[in-house]
Amino acid sequence: MRPRSRSGWVLAGAILVCAVLALTGALGKLLPSIPNPFSSRTVDRTQPALLQAMEDLSEYHAAAGNFQVLVDTERDAKYLPSVIRGERTTYSAAGSVDASVDFSNLDARSIVVSEDRRTVTVTLPPPTLGEPQLDLENSQVVNRDRGLLDRLGSVFSDSPTGERQLQLAAQEKMKAAAAASDLGARAEQNTRKMLQGLLGSLGFTTVTVTFVPSPA
Repeated sequence: MRPRSRSGWVLAGAILVCAVLALTGALGKLLPSIPNPFSSRTVDRTQPALLQAMEDLSEYHAAAGNFQVLVDTERDAKYLPSVIRGERTTYSAAGSVDASVDFSNLDARSIVVSEDRRTVTVTLPPPTLGEPQLDLENSQVVNRDRGLLDRLGSVFSDSPTGERQLQLAAQEKMKAAAAASDLGARAEQNTRKMLQGLLGSLGFTTVTVTFVPSPA
């Protein structure tokens, strides 16, 4: 086998260099379009992003209380004994009341983030109690005493007891019972736990949640 001449080696080297240059140029055009799986990304944890996220929640239903109240009403006629004219009705009502926190009116003053983005303080309005919702399937008249004339009148009347009025009275008593209970405190506790978990997942190590009434 004859040894390759010097000119042949030069020609082969030139071809190799051209191939490398061509490949390098092609890779330079191709590589920018391929995403780097090891590239880093920046997560925006500034105040506007947090404010937007919390406003998106709008209203957080933080707690619900179940209540049962008893309404006892009596209607008498003047100058007539109750055995002749009068009515006493006892109504047992079951229902629930929700406690919610409004996030829709938060502003830049409601969320304070530390410079190192490790501590955040959130100021919220206190929870508000919703209107009582009666459970009509489990609410009923448990006792009714009528005078003679009222019993006779009930024969010709479809609704002698005015059950709607009893339901309205039950709702008022339920609202008072919810206000006197610890439902508001439980709603604050649940809201605080929810935000600590949510903001903790974003990297905040200290999350303080306070409830301050809005100025009148």
